[in-house]
Amino acid sequence: MKNRKLKNSELGRITASQYKDQDKTPIIVVLDNIRSLNNIGSIFRTADAFLITKIYLCGITATPPHKDIQKTALGATDSVDWEYAENTMEVITKLQANGIIVTAIEQAEGSVSLDSFSPAPETTYAVVFGNEVKGVQQEVVSQSDVVIEIPQYGTKHSLNISVSTGVVLWDLFSKM
Repeated sequence: MKNRKLKNSELGRITASQYKDQDKTPIIVVLDNIRSLNNIGSIFRTADAFLITKIYLCGITATPPHKDIQKTALGATDSVDWEYAENTMEVITKLQANGIIVTAIEQAEGSVSLDSFSPAPETTYAVVFGNEVKGVQQEVVSQSDVVIEIPQYGTKHSLNISVSTGVVLWDLFSKM
């Protein structure tokens, strides 16, 4: 049979503890006041797929365990390291003090198009995704080392945050 779908048992999935022992992609995700629990769960699942180092859940962003996060995360909250922080700016400042390049994903003056952004080798990046309505806080955008914009060509000027996360993480992962 041509192009037979694989069974789950054929996928060679690792366990959550094996995930923790894997070398991680040098990317940290920062969620700045995300309100949708389903989006948070989807982001955990995407982070798991690309071996993301850690997720910071900031401000109003809910934390596991929660049934609506679990519904879309499908267990990724057990594999991906995460930490809650009330203040996004404190997280950004701490990351920058540790030599991590902070990139806000936002439409802003001076932004770099995702398709032309080239991550530097041997560098860790923190990627900040913002609230579904208001985006990344202006003070976080202002403090960021780089602002990356996802090129869009249709009538809408935004993507759902879980979609944006998938696009950006896949792009950076494939370039690294």
